[in-house]
Amino acid sequence: MPLRLFQSIALFAALALVAGCSLERREQTSLRATQSSIPAETLAAMESIGTDRNQPILIRAFKKESEIEIWKRTRSGNYALMKTYPVCRWSGQLGPKLREGDRQVPEGFYTVTPGQMNPNSALWLSFNVGYPNAMERALGRTGGDIMVHGTCSSRGCYAMTNEQMDEIYAVMREAFQGGQKSVQFQSYPFRMSVKNLAKFRNDPNMPFWKNLKEGNDRFEVTKREMAVNYCGARYTFGANDAPGCGETLADPDAAAINAKLRDDEAKVANLVSGGFSAARMSYADGDQNIVFRDPAKKKLLETYAASGEFSRPEALAAVKEQRLDHKGNVIAETMITSTTDGSEPDPASTGAAAAITKTKTSKSKPSLFDQLFGTASPSDSDSDGLTTTGSVPLPQPRG
Repeated sequence: MPLRLFQSIALFAALALVAGCSLERREQTSLRATQSSIPAETLAAMESIGTDRNQPILIRAFKKESEIEIWKRTRSGNYALMKTYPVCRWSGQLGPKLREGDRQVPEGFYTVTPGQMNPNSALWLSFNVGYPNAMERALGRTGGDIMVHGTCSSRGCYAMTNEQMDEIYAVMREAFQGGQKSVQFQSYPFRMSVKNLAKFRNDPNMPFWKNLKEGNDRFEVTKREMAVNYCGARYTFGANDAPGCGETLADPDAAAINAKLRDDEAKVANLVSGGFSAARMSYADGDQNIVFRDPAKKKLLETYAASGEFSRPEALAAVKEQRLDHKGNVIAETMITSTTDGSEPDPASTGAAAAITKTKTSKSKPSLFDQLFGTASPSDSDSDGLTTTGSVPLPQPRG
């Protein structure tokens, strides 16, 4: 192979590794996009909450739980949950995206317009979430082409199955055709529950996450799309307009939202005072919804892996929730597998005397599915469940 050609191929491969989910193309409108349809059961779900296919939508995503929700505006004017979709793959760690190539899925508040929908995506169907937003640009955050797309392969994106993307794309298309100008996309590190706030209280990102919770609380209290602005490195929120730096705007929902905030803070304090351990999540490179660890999904995910459309499957064997003592030392860890989600009863924080619990592996040779998708360790020796990139076959980079 001529040296110049070899260098060109190497350069393309290097760019692909840092380009987010940017293997996108835009051509004439694809039949895939126009023929994607909303399943009958989803249309029935719309009717059950008092809405229809043409009403506006709002999307919320949760990294730790690996879930995306689509909410629909009902005939009452408020939003109601239409459906929750399990995420097939996301990459990186909990925490915001800061720079190009960090593999992080963004956390924050974004806007999706019809022009961000890509019917000709190399990753089945996709839409651009709108990272970086105005605040992130002002903070110098870099990177782009962050998508929700198909193929179960993530390099900073929310990757769904192709079937899911057919449905999500159709739901969004019908809302836009019904007159919606833009879709609000809310991306969170985890569900803003009292337990999660207590669990991750010592994380360096907690001040930022509490700011995200302000937006979460507003939506959960009002069930209406909110206005979003920013001041410095903080989001600001409002009913119709959100204040900028130094501004004060009338907020009819402030009392109810503040009441929820105070109630949640009191519940977190009660958990902590009762000995609830702090924790952190440990990822080799993101996660997937636990439903995909079910052996019933074996053929689907092996098909994606065989075609190079399932990113870093070996990383899924290393997802752990680590419980910490008051000094930040790991006192116990739980492997996240098909039978556990890390929500076992909180262990007592007994300091250095507490032994770190480890997942033992079977002495029998694990199946290919177990190696790829984390339901067993690829090693036949006792280990902490961590794998190396050389222990399983890797698909070609794709998303």
